[in-house]
Amino acid sequence: MGPGREGKEVCDLLVVCGQHVIIFSDKHCRFEEGNDINLAWSRWFRKAVLKSADQVRGAERWIRSFPARLFLDRACRNRFPIALPTPGDAIFHRIVVAHGVSKPFKRLGGGSGSLMLMSDVAGNRHYDIPFTIGWVGDTSEGYVHVFDDTTLDIVVKTLDTITDFVWYLQSKERLFAGNTKISATGEEELLAYYLGHLNSEERHDFVFPGGYDAVALTEGHWERFLVSPERAAQLEADKVSYFWDGLIEKFSHHVMQGTQYEASPAGVSEQERIFRFMAKEPRTRRRMLSNALLEKVAITPRDHWGVRLILPSNPGDPHYVFLAFPHYSSVPEHENRTARRQLLSDYCMVTKLEHRGAEHIVGIATEVGLDGSPHTEDALYYDATDWTDAEEREARAIQNELGLLKNVKISRGTEHDYPTKVTPSSVGISRNSRCTCGSGKRYKRCCGRDAQKTRAVS
Repeated sequence: MGPGREGKEVCDLLVVCGQHVIIFSDKHCRFEEGNDINLAWSRWFRKAVLKSADQVRGAERWIRSFPARLFLDRACRNRFPIALPTPGDAIFHRIVVAHGVSKPFKRLGGGSGSLMLMSDVAGNRHYDIPFTIGWVGDTSEGYVHVFDDTTLDIVVKTLDTITDFVWYLQSKERLFAGNTKISATGEEELLAYYLGHLNSEERHDFVFPGGYDAVALTEGHWERFLVSPERAAQLEADKVSYFWDGLIEKFSHHVMQGTQYEASPAGVSEQERIFRFMAKEPRTRRRMLSNALLEKVAITPRDHWGVRLILPSNPGDPHYVFLAFPHYSSVPEHENRTARRQLLSDYCMVTKLEHRGAEHIVGIATEVGLDGSPHTEDALYYDATDWTDAEEREARAIQNELGLLKNVKISRGTEHDYPTKVTPSSVGISRNSRCTCGSGKRYKRCCGRDAQKTRAVS
């Protein structure tokens, strides 16, 4: 591909998030129900799955070899706008979306219609076991996820942030590359098990009891998960988290349309970094961030400003500065917004002064109060990776003049994925006590692990 030459489609969708590169191939092929089932399956598998797997692997090879030769159009005039990780750092995920099989399978076999999964099925064995997916193609070229009409919708709606989605892909890839044989009656059963278990790093994962050569997940896990009180409580608690999604959409819309109130001097690149940090937040942390921002906006008196600093939960996460600023009707709008943005910038600088480990600082400012009045928002990014002596002197002068972050109140909290689970603080149980859920495990090894730890400075 290159200027003046017509390019060839690399893939149907390419998603880049940090080191992760997700390659999608999407095909709809008719399943010939009137034929012999084995013959119909073989034809459908070859066209819908195998050819798509070849496409995503070919796309991966191209991206690794020619990352600068990616374009958005066949004329090769509009370059792919997102910076790709270096080949050595990139983590590729290969996804085939194969349509046309779920309804025939449901009519023939009942159930949800989702394809069965078996980790020990590879290569040509697929032709002998209808409606079953294992390791597609050459095992040396990496695992290929295959989603069908049923499971694509389930997975992307349940794991509806890029980070939650990528975590699942990585866990499943490790699972299928392991020594334990895995079988599941559908992707949704695998997903339900994943969402119900945690590893030593307190992340959802496929954690199985030791001593087994094979594990089979039969129908029922997904349905039980859907009707569980934990899932109902999670969905209710997550409603506020979509405020964060709305902020991302609002900021990105104004950037793309050129309708920002005041464009950043650094241009779109600074805004893109803000969106990337915000978009990388998983659902449970978005819930915590939304609550933290909205609470600060609600409790700050109308004639005062209030600030809340959210410290990172994991290495590489940004520090967030939330500023609730009064709206003075007697002051011109431009002066209000300029003063607010300047104060937000000052707080970001002083954050680095007080937290020397901070490298990426994202500031978000809006008006005080949640009485239904219209709100405007400002967002900025402060790159603190290369902190100079001059910046330190400036930050210290600002702090001495305005008193920023001198008298702070530190609070610590835990945001549970499933809020119905009992926490030690609410009933006074020790983390080493037996868990109240009846599992027989210690609390810290059971429900106490399923949490998002946070620290806030107000």
